[in-house]
Amino acid sequence: MTSERTLSVHWDELFLTHRMSNGTYEFPAREWLAIDEPHPERPERLLNIKSAIDRWLPERTEYRSVQPATEAQLTAVHDPAYLEEIRNASRRGGERVTASTEVTESAYRASAAAAGAAAAAATETLEDDDVVPYAMSRPPGHHAQPGMADGYCFINSVAVAAEHALDTGRADSVAIIDWDVHHGNGTQECFYDRDDVLVINLHNDFGAWGPNHPQTGDVDERGEGDGTGYNVNVPLPPGTGDGGYEYAYDRLIEPIVSAFDPDLLLASAGQDAGVADPGGRNLVTKDGYRSIAARTRALADDHADGSLAIVQEGGYQLSHLAFATLGVLEGALGVETEATDPFGVLEENEELAAEWIDTAAAACEDHWDLP
Repeated sequence: MTSERTLSVHWDELFLTHRMSNGTYEFPAREWLAIDEPHPERPERLLNIKSAIDRWLPERTEYRSVQPATEAQLTAVHDPAYLEEIRNASRRGGERVTASTEVTESAYRASAAAAGAAAAAATETLEDDDVVPYAMSRPPGHHAQPGMADGYCFINSVAVAAEHALDTGRADSVAIIDWDVHHGNGTQECFYDRDDVLVINLHNDFGAWGPNHPQTGDVDERGEGDGTGYNVNVPLPPGTGDGGYEYAYDRLIEPIVSAFDPDLLLASAGQDAGVADPGGRNLVTKDGYRSIAARTRALADDHADGSLAIVQEGGYQLSHLAFATLGVLEGALGVETEATDPFGVLEENEELAAEWIDTAAAACEDHWDLP
């Protein structure tokens, strides 16, 4: 392994074609609102990230073309009948499937391409640990369950990537760290009874979102059958801040991933815990994201032969998302650019965060040896 890693961006302009309409959608912890403004999950999210990469990391970056996930890759995770429903809805020109999530004419093609980008990123890092593969894709995927769309998500890209690595024999075990501020309920659902995929979710405690999102993300959702103990939920309070995430890595993530010793580490990288994001208010700065990714990189180097791939999930404040994601990429590459966080540091609530993290740790102590 080398400190001269390059960034391999799996990207296609098809990701920009999916645009949900204005109207009724939900911000967590708020009432249902009819909002006459662009939907928060919109193409400009990726355009701003791409601009940041092209400005601050051009000499380290190579762009990769994207092939959509195959039917076999998709049906390894999702019910065939469900996939056909989403395809047909796209062919009909689109329809709303939940209050916040709309199948558009291009939703299926963009989602299949996003899953293909994630699978290719996983394959690339398993074959070459001198690169940091990044699926700069949308729609996001971590809320998509095997048979249900949810939370702006239609196909679970990180789950497709994990399953592809296992099915092709490139990996015998995969760890997924999801630091999106919203619980990755779909990823949890995909692997809930499995012991070959460790799923760790750090998220705000929003609770269940209704029939389309029945999982709560609580600490007692620990997996079932063979998967008992391999689903780790770490609910966090607003204001957790950089220090709170550092403590979560100290207390839970590093010891659990180290003990699991995966062949592949996947980051479900949603930067909506950022200081300016409307979705969570967890107050993570660009420096905080650099630290999160650097510690994730170190785990991959120590326990997965350097195999780390990053899959884009949420993040909805267009300006800060670009800086936060740049921080993630800096941490994963082991570099630091001159870009500074324009939003600064707000007051954190590390003490409360530590109490919540200790509660999550107590729920895991019968399965994992924790400090």
